[in-house]
Amino acid sequence: MKTKEHESTDHSQSVSPEFTRRDALTALGAIGALAATPAALGARRGDEPRVRPPLTMEQLGWDQRERRYKLPDLPYAPDALEPHIDAETMRIHHGRHHQGYVNGLNRAMEELAKIRAGDGDAGLIKHWSRELAFHGAGHVNHALFWLTMAPSGRGGGGRPSGELAAQIDRDFGSFDGFATHFKAASNAVEASGWGWLVFEPTSRKLLVMQGEKQQDLTIWGVRPLMGVDVWEHAYYLKYQNRRGDYVDAFMNVINWPMVERLFAHARM
Repeated sequence: MKTKEHESTDHSQSVSPEFTRRDALTALGAIGALAATPAALGARRGDEPRVRPPLTMEQLGWDQRERRYKLPDLPYAPDALEPHIDAETMRIHHGRHHQGYVNGLNRAMEELAKIRAGDGDAGLIKHWSRELAFHGAGHVNHALFWLTMAPSGRGGGGRPSGELAAQIDRDFGSFDGFATHFKAASNAVEASGWGWLVFEPTSRKLLVMQGEKQQDLTIWGVRPLMGVDVWEHAYYLKYQNRRGDYVDAFMNVINWPMVERLFAHARM
């Protein structure tokens, strides 16, 4: 039986010509994506000057000329995270699974644009809204996932420093306390989903959260800093059903300098 995890990676879908960058940001904002938050994009707040964003639209896959999302390149070679994450898993995960989310996101936005224009079936708006949430979150989650990993010794592994390290100590007691919490939460995700480190701007606290599928069990308004994908396609070739071993290995490739940049912007 065909599931969302194994969706086609057909590249033939196109986005309506009137579809704009504003539409794309609005769509991603509807699912609470980091890509659409002012802190991530360096958008203006009142009269404040524009600040340099930690993530660019290109890193998030938005093609302004074609006005559609495309699969962003990996920021390193597929074998760069060896031995912790194997090259074949990276190639399949990035080139097939992530591409499927990009395709699904473009398709959902196109169909919703047709409905707004009166050319689509308004009776399917619930379906396409769900497709937007699932594929849009899947795309943004994976774009962030690749960027918040790095090869060991070249940004990956170790521990955070500076203000992020201090905040982790305040909110989790210690880095070891955070690591224990994060790994336990990630290992305990039911079925497919993610483990996340997020910043909650009202309480100004870091939280560890689980995410089911690509978008469920989240708090609206939190700003994701780093997540581990615990869908089986992320680890099964190397680790089979040993999710815990995979999550332990993931800790060796976390790109803490990038997470620190995201944290600095999330607090603005």
